[in-house]
Amino acid sequence: MTTANSMSLKKTSLSLPPRYALVAGLITASLIVFWQAFGELMQSAWQHDEYTHILLVLPVSLILIFLEGRNLAAEPRYAPAIGLTVLGLAAGIALAGKAARFALGENGVLSVSILALVVVWMGCVLLAYGTQVFRSLLFPLLFLFMIVPVSVSLLDRGVFYLQQGSTEMAFLLFKLSGVPVLKQGFVLSMPSLSIEVAKECSGIRSSMMLLVTGLVLSHLFLRSFWSQVVFVFFIVPMAVIKNAVRIFTLSMLAMHVDPGFLTGRLHHEGGVVFFILALAGMLGLLLVLQKLERKMPVAGTLREGMKQPGGVELSVL
Repeated sequence: MTTANSMSLKKTSLSLPPRYALVAGLITASLIVFWQAFGELMQSAWQHDEYTHILLVLPVSLILIFLEGRNLAAEPRYAPAIGLTVLGLAAGIALAGKAARFALGENGVLSVSILALVVVWMGCVLLAYGTQVFRSLLFPLLFLFMIVPVSVSLLDRGVFYLQQGSTEMAFLLFKLSGVPVLKQGFVLSMPSLSIEVAKECSGIRSSMMLLVTGLVLSHLFLRSFWSQVVFVFFIVPMAVIKNAVRIFTLSMLAMHVDPGFLTGRLHHEGGVVFFILALAGMLGLLLVLQKLERKMPVAGTLREGMKQPGGVELSVL
C-alpha cells in the first residue's frame, strides 16, 4: 500500500515538469516571435500614463495563477485539439493585423499584435493543461487581456468622460461648500481663481490602476456574481469622485493658503494620496457587500468556500 502510494506520487511529480517545460518553451517562443510588439508595449507602459497599469497586470496575473494553481481540484490533461485551434486563431489574428496595417495605424497594429500574443498564451495553457484547469484559472488568464492597449480614439473618449465627470463633481463640491463658482466647459471660475480641468487632470492613470485593483479585489473577496458586478460598477464613479476631490482640495488650498499649491508637489506628486482615499472608499464598499453576501446567501456563487493555500477563507474582516 505504501509502496503503491509512493510510486503514484513519483509518477505525479515526474509528470509535472514536462508540462512546465512545454508551457515555458511555448511562451518563450511567443515572446521571440512578438518581441518587437512586446517591447513597444513595455515602452508605452513606461512612458505614457494611460498605459502604466500594464506594468501591474502581468505580475498580478502571474501571482494569481501561481496561488490558485497550487490548489487546483481539476486534473491537468493535455488538450492538443483545442490548444492548437486557439494557437491557430492567434496566428490568424496576427496575420490579419499585419494585412490591415494601413487601416489600423501603428497603435492599432500594436493592439492586434498584443491581442494575438495573449491568445497564444491561452492556447499554451489549454494545450498543456486542458479545459478544466483553464476554467479553474479563468480570472487570472482573462485578466491578461488588460495588457492589450486600448485604441487612441476609445482612450480619448474615456479621458473626455473623466474630464466631464470630474468637472461636474468639482463644481458640485464648490457649490456645497458655499464658494461662488461658474462653469463653462471644463473651466471653473471663482472670485480669486480660475482653473481648467485639462486632460492631464482627468486622472486616467490612477483610474486605470483603480480599475485593475478593483477587479482583483472583487475576484478575491466577493463570492457572488451580483456583488462583483456592483463593486466593479462603482469603480468609475469612485474615480470621478477622487479626481473631483483632488481638484477641490488643491483649489481651496490655493485660494485660502498659498497659490503655490496649484504648481507644487501636492499637485504633481500627490495623486497617490487621493488614490489611497479612493481605495479606502472601495474597501468600505467591499465590506458592505461582504456583509450582504453573508445575510443573503445566493445559490450558484462563483467560488463558494474558496480557500487560500493555507486553508484560510479569504476575507477583509
